[in-house]
Amino acid sequence: MKIIVPMAGRGSRLRPHTLTVPKPLIPIAGKPIVHRLVEDIAGVINQKIDEIAFIIHKDFGKQVETDLIAIAEKLGSKGTIYYQNEALGTAHAIMCAKDSMTGPIVVAYADTLFRADFTLDTSADSVIWVKQVDDPSAFGVVQLNENNQIVDFVEKPQHFVSDLAIIGIYYFKSGETLRAELQYLLDNNVVKGGEYQLTDGLENMKVKGLKFVPGKVDEWMDCGNKNVTVETNSRLLGFLQGDGENLVSASAKIENSTIIPPCFIGDDVILINATVGPNVSLGKATHVTDSTIKNSLVQTHAHIKNANLDNAMIGNHASFDGKFTSISIGDYSVLE
Repeated sequence: MKIIVPMAGRGSRLRPHTLTVPKPLIPIAGKPIVHRLVEDIAGVINQKIDEIAFIIHKDFGKQVETDLIAIAEKLGSKGTIYYQNEALGTAHAIMCAKDSMTGPIVVAYADTLFRADFTLDTSADSVIWVKQVDDPSAFGVVQLNENNQIVDFVEKPQHFVSDLAIIGIYYFKSGETLRAELQYLLDNNVVKGGEYQLTDGLENMKVKGLKFVPGKVDEWMDCGNKNVTVETNSRLLGFLQGDGENLVSASAKIENSTIIPPCFIGDDVILINATVGPNVSLGKATHVTDSTIKNSLVQTHAHIKNANLDNAMIGNHASFDGKFTSISIGDYSVLE
């Protein structure tokens, strides 16, 4: 099994945090989004992952590539880097990794996390991960028949056809089949809005009689902008605590401070006269002094003092001293 991860977009809605770090490498509860994503996929498919192919922009730099290869290796997989330097659509992005599209594959867009408890139907030609939503008009949805097979894909329906939203994770029994369909789109310039769309390839496969079935997830967590990323961090901390995971590093120094769970406290964090939690992640070597923090996401090596933070997101190596509350400051920022 292989996993294809298109992630070449910078994530403009999450700026300033994505000015220095691609969105999929933003840590949630101490681990990059893309790391948690591929771990969750591995848990659902319950098969050995031979390769993880990451599709990035060439400007992301060598350190990003090194970090991604390390994520793959932690799962016992080969990591491969491909480049998409023009935003030409979802089908074009996937085809940047066409050399890895052999055998069964999972395609997963790296801006979402999920919780699921279902068995992957490997007899199907394709499984599309979906989540029941309250407002289907904001999403692409699938329509099912009486045999629980997908019979139609509808983008942002204005009239109700289904409440099962596509979350951006797909299984294909044959990577070669998907590659051929997407190559057809590129060769024949089949575009919508100036872009090559995966859904056009899926529609062609369905017309040819391939079997599509849904894989329904229990939770779907977005990381699109600051507010929803902080909310996702909070929700994930709750799930991890429920799983019995130890979220407080033994190397953290805690002096006259209170931690209200669930919280992630990374290696070498220092808390002095602080109240932290609930729903807070503090990255490695962050220092918090004379502060109260709740419902917030702080990355690594940040220094925070005299603060009262709620719904905040603070980047790597940032320094904050003040009385602001709902803030979003990026890497190396200083507010004193």
